[in-house]
Amino acid sequence: MNYSMQHQPPSYLQTPEQKQTGMFLHLSQLLNFVIPFGGIIAPILIWQLKKDEMPTLDAHGKMVANWMISALIYGVVSSVLAIVLIGFLGLAALFVMGVAFPIVGALKANKGELWEYPLTIKFLK
Repeated sequence: MNYSMQHQPPSYLQTPEQKQTGMFLHLSQLLNFVIPFGGIIAPILIWQLKKDEMPTLDAHGKMVANWMISALIYGVVSSVLAIVLIGFLGLAALFVMGVAFPIVGALKANKGELWEYPLTIKFLK
């Protein structure tokens, strides 16, 4: 049960424009592989510019931002652990998740659903 008294807008994208914007929001994380820091700046820009126009997009933007922060933390920890050779597995897993999670999130957003990225620490609620 959720005892939160805060009103939260629905996280389901309904119009084709909302679904497309949600899909681009998730996929824009993949810009990191093309443009340095593009996969960080683009999703935040899309989220901040469209969240007032499309309130349902806010939940998707928070999910993406939470994943980016979590991935940064996991990357730093794995990099430190790479000194003792354990972290290379973590970095490899993080790379796979960094590709797979945005794609799955985009496919779900295109269907109008919000997919919660696994292993994501919820900083923004």
